[in-house]
Amino acid sequence: MDQPDYAALRSSIPFSYHVSATYLALLDATRIPIKAMFLEPEAGVELYRRGRPLIRELYGEKIGLPAPITAPVSYGHVNTLGAELIFPDDGEVNLETGASTLAEGIAMLERPVDFARSGMFPFYRDYFQILRRAFPDEAVGFGFKSEGPMTTGYLLRRDGFFFDPYDNPEETKKFLALIVRSVVGYIQCVNQVIYDKPATGKLPSFGIADDVGAMFNPDLWDEFVLPYYNLEFDAFTDRQRTMHIEDLRPAHLPFLEKLRLVNYDPSVSPRLTPKIISENTRVPFQWRLCNFQYPAMSANDVKNWVFRAAADGASSVVSYVCQGMYNAESAVKVHAFIEAAEATRKALDQGAGRADIARFIA
Repeated sequence: MDQPDYAALRSSIPFSYHVSATYLALLDATRIPIKAMFLEPEAGVELYRRGRPLIRELYGEKIGLPAPITAPVSYGHVNTLGAELIFPDDGEVNLETGASTLAEGIAMLERPVDFARSGMFPFYRDYFQILRRAFPDEAVGFGFKSEGPMTTGYLLRRDGFFFDPYDNPEETKKFLALIVRSVVGYIQCVNQVIYDKPATGKLPSFGIADDVGAMFNPDLWDEFVLPYYNLEFDAFTDRQRTMHIEDLRPAHLPFLEKLRLVNYDPSVSPRLTPKIISENTRVPFQWRLCNFQYPAMSANDVKNWVFRAAADGASSVVSYVCQGMYNAESAVKVHAFIEAAEATRKALDQGAGRADIARFIA
């Protein structure tokens, strides 16, 4: 893959915005228990059938609605390796530690695995088919997913994973290479078994989500992080690479160009701002206004947030209607977000510069 032309890439991308609801907002609107959504396919059908009209009624037509998807389990791949899932009554799914030692983790990954018949994959495959029958005209998603290599390492090893590079660097590299091989195999299985697509072959773009990479010191990235991101990217695309990784520090940002990313999603990253990102990498990025930020903001604050993010270099701004936002006050503020984003896009499309957008701040 050729290195993107970072001298021109960010300026060549038109400013954009995205606002949509999530399953968390549907849970609020319908009052369906979260545990029921995870373990009862009929509750999943009801969630989308009843929840989406309620969100549309409150928020109007400018809000995107989520397509039906099986209950989101980010630990699907690790579960097929043998880590047991835990479903609390009122929270997100969790899992048991898979490997208490690095040697156990390596042995776990070296064992042959039939992903489609392991763990809860068969249950969620059936869940997927139930959703497809309920929504035959929609593209149903499969939420029983994998994580990136560093997060997978943490899920298998927990806190011990952060000591492994120091205590046993060569075995850690073997562990990470096996993780990537397993993740690639799992994604290929999902493509083939769930989506009836070829198991192998290059895609026009591919993204990795891997928040735990941010927990590794930048001094370790060249040796213990970048090689394994590159392995996974190379398995799926020789073109566009994108990444979601939360809580990076400024010192991590130069590595994004080494990864040849064309888009970076920092999501919840309290140590960063659009200005800091712009000053430390040329990779185009989006900036997110989170649900937990809205209560302390007025509608005007929300507009100023959009203008500041755009003025400081964000290629796009995003916001999701999540838990705690099924109310009229939040709807007003989300529409202020949309109004400001549309004004920003119009001004930039008509030739305004980023500094001009800063003048919109009131």
